[in-house]
Amino acid sequence: MSSDQVRAPGPQPAGSRVEVLTPREVPLGGPRAMTVRRTLPQRARTLIGAWCFADHYGPDDVARTGGMDVPPHPHTGLQTVSWLFTGEIEHRDSLGVHAMVRPGELNLMTGGHGISHSEVSTPGTRILHGVQLWVALPAAHRHAPRDFRHHVPAPVPLDGGELRVFLGSLAGETSPVPTFTPLLGAELTLSPGARLSLPADTAFEHGVLVDQGEAHLDGVPLGPAELGYLPPGAATLELHNPGPAPARLVLLGGEPFEEEIVMWWNFLAGSHEEIVLARQEWEDASERFGAVDGHDGFRLPAPGLPNARLAPRHNPRASRPDSVPTSERPAMTDSAAPVVRRDDARHRYEILVAGEVAGFTAYRDRDGRRVFYHTVVDDAYAGQGLAGQLVTHALTDVRDNGGRIVPVCPYVKKFLTKHEEFADLADPVTPEILQWVRTLDGN
Repeated sequence: MSSDQVRAPGPQPAGSRVEVLTPREVPLGGPRAMTVRRTLPQRARTLIGAWCFADHYGPDDVARTGGMDVPPHPHTGLQTVSWLFTGEIEHRDSLGVHAMVRPGELNLMTGGHGISHSEVSTPGTRILHGVQLWVALPAAHRHAPRDFRHHVPAPVPLDGGELRVFLGSLAGETSPVPTFTPLLGAELTLSPGARLSLPADTAFEHGVLVDQGEAHLDGVPLGPAELGYLPPGAATLELHNPGPAPARLVLLGGEPFEEEIVMWWNFLAGSHEEIVLARQEWEDASERFGAVDGHDGFRLPAPGLPNARLAPRHNPRASRPDSVPTSERPAMTDSAAPVVRRDDARHRYEILVAGEVAGFTAYRDRDGRRVFYHTVVDDAYAGQGLAGQLVTHALTDVRDNGGRIVPVCPYVKKFLTKHEEFADLADPVTPEILQWVRTLDGN
């Protein structure tokens, strides 16, 4: 599955309360974005503890996809947690930190009041594989100063597996990295056939993300890239690898985050007005976010805000394993059917739902061709097929006007592989075009 939803886990052991969250595929970053699998946030669940964002990517063949190249972009109100299985990523930020993200090593960056950073896979990386996680900061610490922490957790052998605790405490191992709320973050490898019963904090809710192999959480099977959610109350995490190969998991946990938050693009805040201000300050190149030195290329422009107030998000107040939580937004009716329009002044096609901009695909024209370089749909509208409708309309518009396209945007490029009726519109993406796209200011 690639849609944003809760999968019915099928028959469960008596008393099991596990929900299975499935990911959706989204492009990460700018014009040379790679595709990632996003499990948090989604309509069914916004947070697990203070964990508010989980991207899972790879194994990605960098020679084929171009790897990760995320230009300088801002963050507020959150921390970023980078954890790799394979490859290497160069990190630069406006605190002045220049660091490498390597397998088994934690890089934690605190955005707080405001920070900007870039993430680029290194030239020597052949395969890129890992997770990118965000942690919501509570209101009392939402404007914390910029910070960066690096930690290499020691592998802890278990009977049937191996554990690396990068945040919090588990199985007698504690990370020295401080957090603003009680959290758990760990990588766990399970041997074929292994069963583990790990002690759990009963005040925590937990998530188990399957990176590779097979795993059961509390008797409920989890497929690759799926995340099993277990509400507070469990004294142990019952894990089993039924497969013939090792299974690798990422364990997340924390006390339920009771505050409502407003999430939009790379910002987390307490209100719509705070998001509006943060966006404007980023577009104005305010000192709030500083500058990233050493990255060759453009700053990632902020997308346009929707035409309505951004609604706060929170988790369901109660979780029932026999039901699928519904979206906070009502189902689309005929009167709220998506509408696509071309905004020539902003160089993009927009898709609107009930008058709100739900997403866009950005373009620039060069030498008589329309170069598509970035497509995004707001998380609040994920899982409704809007990106496909948007790109279909955009490519049809180009065709109707006798034009041609250059698919720099990874989503548009992938769309073309599945919709051969548009394949004859596309011209190759050349190094010259890529370099030109990097110079765009997004206005």
